[in-house]
Amino acid sequence: MRKVRDVLRLKFDSGLSDSKIAAAIGCARSTVQECLRRAKAAGIGWPPPEGLDEAGLQARLYRREVAVSTTPTPDFTRLQHELKRPGVTRLLLWQEYKAAHPDGWQYSVFCDQYRRWLGTQDAVLRTHHVPGEKCFVDYAGQTLSVVDRATGELRPAQIFVAVLGASSYTYAEATWTQQLPDWLGSHVRALESFGGAPLAIVPDNLKSAVTKAHRYDPELNPAYQDLAEHYGVAILPARVRKPRDKAKVEVAVQIVERWILARLRDRTFFSLAELNAAIGELLQQLNTRPFKKREGCRLQQFNDVERPALRALPDRPYTFAVWKKAKVHLDYHVEVERAYYSVPYKLIGKTVDVRVSAHTVEIFHRQQLVSAYERASVRGQFSITAEHRPERHSAVIELTHERLQQRALAIGPATAELLTQQLHRRRHPDESLRASLGILRLARDFSPPALEAAATRALELKTYSYRAVRALITLTRPSDEPTTTVADHENVRGETYFT
Repeated sequence: MRKVRDVLRLKFDSGLSDSKIAAAIGCARSTVQECLRRAKAAGIGWPPPEGLDEAGLQARLYRREVAVSTTPTPDFTRLQHELKRPGVTRLLLWQEYKAAHPDGWQYSVFCDQYRRWLGTQDAVLRTHHVPGEKCFVDYAGQTLSVVDRATGELRPAQIFVAVLGASSYTYAEATWTQQLPDWLGSHVRALESFGGAPLAIVPDNLKSAVTKAHRYDPELNPAYQDLAEHYGVAILPARVRKPRDKAKVEVAVQIVERWILARLRDRTFFSLAELNAAIGELLQQLNTRPFKKREGCRLQQFNDVERPALRALPDRPYTFAVWKKAKVHLDYHVEVERAYYSVPYKLIGKTVDVRVSAHTVEIFHRQQLVSAYERASVRGQFSITAEHRPERHSAVIELTHERLQQRALAIGPATAELLTQQLHRRRHPDESLRASLGILRLARDFSPPALEAAATRALELKTYSYRAVRALITLTRPSDEPTTTVADHENVRGETYFT
């Protein structure tokens, strides 16, 4: 439109010929003539009407008369829905369209118009990432192989990638698997590499992260949730089959594959540590490589804006632990990897959550810690807390000769000596326990002084049984205690009968 204005000005204001105008503005003489013809037809001279901007000038000079199409237009929204059904193709939908509208589009135009419509439906939202807010994590689709020195076997290694949103600062490492121990270990090392923790981590829906995927309320793996609580971060899994929810790491994975994995494709590695050392060297180059469309590099952006926004890491790193469910047995123990750990006896028959780490076993009921132990070192080992037993069990467990001897000494030395004689004269220790309990029971049935006196007399007579001690107490009772007398009667024989 600037050249159109020049044509009008030079023609009507300066009076130049068409040839001179064409030479002045650098175009063909026929173009100048066409422009003047359109201006005359539109009734526009120089200066143009007041308020006529370039858009209005173009509309008046180059107005297009487009005939209204009478061709029936398909319902593209319905077509898109139908194409998701099994066995439905564009050709089938076009045939149905032509059957309904014989004068409609041919197949090539039908497909072309559908593609044009589809291109307007998938608009992309550009996301602004706040420094220190999110870290995106995923595994690369490609793997690298590590050679076993002994057998020559090739073992594939998985490539874990983590990237911070605002700076695109990238971390990558190789692990043997994508299982829970490697998944959580990679997170710990990534956060240590960043030197801080973001507000949230955005993973995919692999089983190590999400136990049950859901659009609104996904169920996280308990161990992954445990890691999140340890570092104080939120876990925001991407929606299923929505890669744009984690587009930052999708791009980072592509860059790692092209910048790092492709360069290592012909190298031979004999250990995971050797492979990670090579990845680390190229990763440093990647983070210091200048951006193409903005100033600086990933490392510079990380140091300037991302690192200050990250939160400090805890004093100790997260320790990997596995969560399991266990049922409390009748002996108020739970079995964990062939070892046994006690819980309060009131939980018998209940299901508890068990957190097993390398060195500890923690047992929870309704999210409350009920017991914690060092992890057993051998199979079949029992770990128990005395407070977990019922009182009647504690009474049996605590029944020892030493405890009974302490109770006897509190009554008197003769009673203690009597219990010692019981222990030495019985074939089995349990026999002496029962007899000793019976003797100590006499202090409650009668009195401690009466028992001590009877024990003294029993030691003199060298008779140590429960029955003998009880008889001695009965015979030596004080005179004020009621006694039973036998009345004289002709049927009573008397002592002279036996002489």
